[in-house]
Amino acid sequence: QFKLIVENPEKPVAPGLQVKALVEYFPESEEDLEDRLLLLIEEDRVDIPLLGLIPCCYLETQSEIDFGTVTANNTIISKEISIANHGSSSGTFEISYDGVVLLNIEPTSGEVEPDSLKMVKVDICTDVPRVIKEVIKVELEGRGCTEVWIKAVVVEQVLKVLGMSCEKALECVNFGLVYFGSSKTEQICLYNESPECMDWVAVLEDNAIGGEMGTDIQRSADAVLQDLSLINKTRYVDVSTLILCIPNQGTLLPYGKSFVTLCFSPKKFKRAFGVNDLSPKQDYALFLRFEAVGNKDGYLQAAGDGTTLITKNHPHHIELALTGSGIPVMLIFNPGPVIKFMDCFLGEQTQVLCTLKNESDSLPVKFSFRKTAHFNISPEKGKITKSSTKDVIFSFSPHQIGTFKVKQVVDIIGTVLEKNNLQVSKTKSFHQIYLSFIGVCKSKPKNILFKINPGITPMISNATGWFVADGTGQCTDIAPVAILKSTQTQIHTHQINRNYEGDALIAYPNDRSASIRPSERNKKYRTIFTKTERYNYVDPQFSYTDCEQLSKELHKEYYADFISSLRQRRLQKDSIRQFYIYNNSVSIGLKPAEGLVSPKISITDFHKEKLLFEMLSFDENCLLTSRRLATSASKSSIKEILSGLSAMPSSTQEKEDCSLTLTPKQLHQILIGPSTMDFGDVCVYSTTARKLHIINNLLVHIWVQIEIDIDELEQTSPLCQVVPPLTKTYIPVVFETNTLGMFKKSFSYTINNKHPGHVLVIANAVSVELQLSTRELILNPIPGYLAETEFRTTVRVYNPRNHPAEFTWKPIITDKGIAFSIQPAKGFVEPYRDLECEVVWHPGFNSPEAGEFNLCVRKGNTIKLKCFAKVTIH
Repeated sequence: QFKLIVENPEKPVAPGLQVKALVEYFPESEEDLEDRLLLLIEEDRVDIPLLGLIPCCYLETQSEIDFGTVTANNTIISKEISIANHGSSSGTFEISYDGVVLLNIEPTSGEVEPDSLKMVKVDICTDVPRVIKEVIKVELEGRGCTEVWIKAVVVEQVLKVLGMSCEKALECVNFGLVYFGSSKTEQICLYNESPECMDWVAVLEDNAIGGEMGTDIQRSADAVLQDLSLINKTRYVDVSTLILCIPNQGTLLPYGKSFVTLCFSPKKFKRAFGVNDLSPKQDYALFLRFEAVGNKDGYLQAAGDGTTLITKNHPHHIELALTGSGIPVMLIFNPGPVIKFMDCFLGEQTQVLCTLKNESDSLPVKFSFRKTAHFNISPEKGKITKSSTKDVIFSFSPHQIGTFKVKQVVDIIGTVLEKNNLQVSKTKSFHQIYLSFIGVCKSKPKNILFKINPGITPMISNATGWFVADGTGQCTDIAPVAILKSTQTQIHTHQINRNYEGDALIAYPNDRSASIRPSERNKKYRTIFTKTERYNYVDPQFSYTDCEQLSKELHKEYYADFISSLRQRRLQKDSIRQFYIYNNSVSIGLKPAEGLVSPKISITDFHKEKLLFEMLSFDENCLLTSRRLATSASKSSIKEILSGLSAMPSSTQEKEDCSLTLTPKQLHQILIGPSTMDFGDVCVYSTTARKLHIINNLLVHIWVQIEIDIDELEQTSPLCQVVPPLTKTYIPVVFETNTLGMFKKSFSYTINNKHPGHVLVIANAVSVELQLSTRELILNPIPGYLAETEFRTTVRVYNPRNHPAEFTWKPIITDKGIAFSIQPAKGFVEPYRDLECEVVWHPGFNSPEAGEFNLCVRKGNTIKLKCFAKVTIH
């Protein structure tokens, strides 16, 4: 089958020349051939092998595909198997799989061209945690059957709370005893034990069973229940002010850790008036829940019909118990709180020894006295251990004469968080104790010696002579001043001035130096005692003339009239504009709410509204609490909008809200679900809808966009909705398929075009089916009727599917014939409904007492019904 075409040279071949030979191969069968070509060169002999190979394929594939460790988040993930052809001709392959774990293998067969690759996609569903180890068989042309292992580990998204050593799991944090008003911090570690990033949020359970708020757990149950005033007060306490979690939200990397600081700041709850506070200690037991954002299976779960919504507690979370006790500062001053010092003179000092006792047997106390004038304290600051005392000396050193009553402030020093920056804690005063210091400083009395000078008369003199006081004498609080109410008496008024005008101004004795200054001519001044009119000098060089004065007044009046006219014109334009606004066919000129009586608001309603507003508009730095979440959820459930929502943000407020990047705490308050929509058994060529609920518990708008690239869900609409604040709505997800078998695929959605999410859709596509109430039917004669009377009974046909079923009764005719009939012989059964069919046996000569019918369902199943007539012969 090899042919040699060559012209052998007759003469020797010169150097540089060549001889060509052509070998042709013509195979006659599909087998490889082998031969040789003989080349004679002078006396040498060279064998050249000839191989004739038939073109064939050489297919290879991978032996294993490992998805690795993935998180169970209800998504469909895919990987590809490569089938390579290293041969010279195309080859075929065929894949077979008998399991149920692998959802989709595409394509299951095909042809691979030479020197090319063919990719086969394999899908798995990450709906439940499990270990996947499946094998698929790949039949390769020319290679036989090859096994390919599909491996994956699907794990739960687990969040753990660890201690500071990051070794052991932490279940409880005990803060111990803390003074009211101060703070104590503890650190914990959050660990993401999953292969994907996790957004987390902390939620404080303020209405959990077993929680304690300010009660003394050492007291009996009856004593605690009798203190109803404390129970009523703690019911509306904002627990987020007692427990702080810094940070209270965040993102953890795969297998990452993050440290969180917990702060306990107890506050004293005041009991009602008349209730004896026998127990100063208040115990707290709260629960802090850490949750992963995005998993809504615990909150939203569709009922069996898919139309209702069931809200449940989150099954996957980690709870941390927080315990602690608050106690008051028990610092006693002896003597105190009113401390009286002995009277002393100026320049002297008195002291009082005071003993400070810390009656707390659990905590030490740090104190600091503020500086106060005329009083000194030694030492000014210090620390007293538990159940100990310390002596402090109070000194009274007056710098002036008088009686001093001072409020001395004693600061109790401790750790307190900054209000503006909760992440910074400082050591400063958190409690004040007030003492009253009373001290009197007296003056030393001195004898005044009079020196007589009979010669020169001094400026100050009396009948005896002049004297100078060397001491201060008796000092009073107010300097002696002679006061004469001259405006209320006329004993010094001159007789000619008794009838003076009452509008005249009184000139004081010390204004003589300024009495000649230019003044207003229409004002008169009189002396303080005799009421004599004072002389006012008017300088003609500086004062206005009468004409200038008149011109000035006219000028003022002109500008006043001008400003008044502008105001009148503006008011007139405004009234015209208001007239055109209200003068229309819609408004009839009634003032809003005119004549309506305002509703009566009680203090209780005001308290509830205030509490509701505080719960909804909380600070971003505050912890989420279960009571706040329940309040916002109840608000959203009341306001349910079923239609009329816009597909895109239109107003300025909507555009601003929908462009926000939401925090994990905000995403936690948006519920979209259920995350797994199970349609159950669905007939092919039928349409079924389930509700995808959207609950917005935020105070801003959100924009939800659904991305569906699945043919079976292409009728879902609308795909975009702008959900208003505190609103509940839903999107109908429509499923329709033409292929029998299990359907399991996922689609994604985004919030504000930034935050993704997934929904898994599960359905079992089945054909139309009808069921019978019984497979064997016995017809009995009716008592009181003749023997020739027809026997009658009924059989019920039930449709358990979601699509109308068309049926036809077909009798099975034997050699004896058939004496039974069924009405109706054909028809339709609506979804989830039933239909009664009447079966009649017609008696006659040689009528068979048995018969069979086939219930044939169009594009569905076929059921055989056996009928028997029970004939009684008397």
